[in-house]
Amino acid sequence: MLLSHLSAAKDAARRWGTRQVSDWKGNVVIKVFYHDKCFDGACSASLFTRFYRERIRRQVEFEYQGLLHRAGALFNLDDFSGDENAIVDFKYLASERLTWWFDHHESAFLTDADREHFEREESNRKFFDPDFKSCTKFLATVAQSRFGFDLEPVAELVEWADIVDGASYESAEVAVALKEPAMRITMAIEANQDETFVPRLVELLAYRPLGEIVELPFVAGQMGPLLERHERSIEIIRKHSECVEQTIYFDVTGYDLEGYNKFIPYYLHPESVYSVGLSKSSFRVKISLGSNPWTPETKLINLAKICERYGGGGHARVGAISFPPGEFAKATEAAGEIVAELHEWAERHHGR
Repeated sequence: MLLSHLSAAKDAARRWGTRQVSDWKGNVVIKVFYHDKCFDGACSASLFTRFYRERIRRQVEFEYQGLLHRAGALFNLDDFSGDENAIVDFKYLASERLTWWFDHHESAFLTDADREHFEREESNRKFFDPDFKSCTKFLATVAQSRFGFDLEPVAELVEWADIVDGASYESAEVAVALKEPAMRITMAIEANQDETFVPRLVELLAYRPLGEIVELPFVAGQMGPLLERHERSIEIIRKHSECVEQTIYFDVTGYDLEGYNKFIPYYLHPESVYSVGLSKSSFRVKISLGSNPWTPETKLINLAKICERYGGGGHARVGAISFPPGEFAKATEAAGEIVAELHEWAERHHGR
């Protein structure tokens, strides 16, 4: 389902799809906010940039800012200072300052009021569809069908964003091996602490082949240390994880493992259906929930609904919850409750 001011959009889409791209040379700044530490978020920001330049306005300056799920307020309205402001692959902001929005997360709206605000929209610039695996593919689909955007030059980017965000790898071994350029770029995005790194990638992802990007010095120079860190993280999670009643639980809060490969638990415990991981960074304690992409089980619990009860969100098969750094005990308690709920679900629905 495409939840987007559908009554007025058809006529508006035809007008936008056939309009002449503006060559107005004013000093226009478009600020793009994207899901940070996420390959799909970076790809969405890059694709939006190319789409905007090719179908909306050529002479424009872009600024980029990452957004992360954290306890407390997610947005600072003062940051939305562009002539136009866009959010891609992140929650909805019910504000007149938001010009463009694309998202595919089931938990896209913080409140019912936010959803109602979105549903009243008639701008033909804000779009939501939780049935898409990736925001990049969703954005590409809307850009092509409603604005006449040519997808052929960005086909590789769209394909890999869908593979990465949809966990559509052949096996856990392939997902952990990190052989493909897209997977190595994903590793760098998820683990990087340099605030300038992802914006530099955003300027390239929709314009150059991924195989070229991964060989650029500012990317290639990080591969050695990051691959070593990746191998260490496999051993750390091996040591600190267990699988009971088809549910993996691990606590790596004692290590610097922000941005570990989320498929490692399933690689180590292929019999699993769910995983619950506790990690820590400077600004949050995080509970990561996931379901094994390769499980034969079909009657799976909706993880987004679980996360929403604790103030988090995500998709039906993957989600997360953030707590303030000082609430480790509260996060640990919540993780224990969730593990118990998953045990009960597995016992009732998976026949074990």
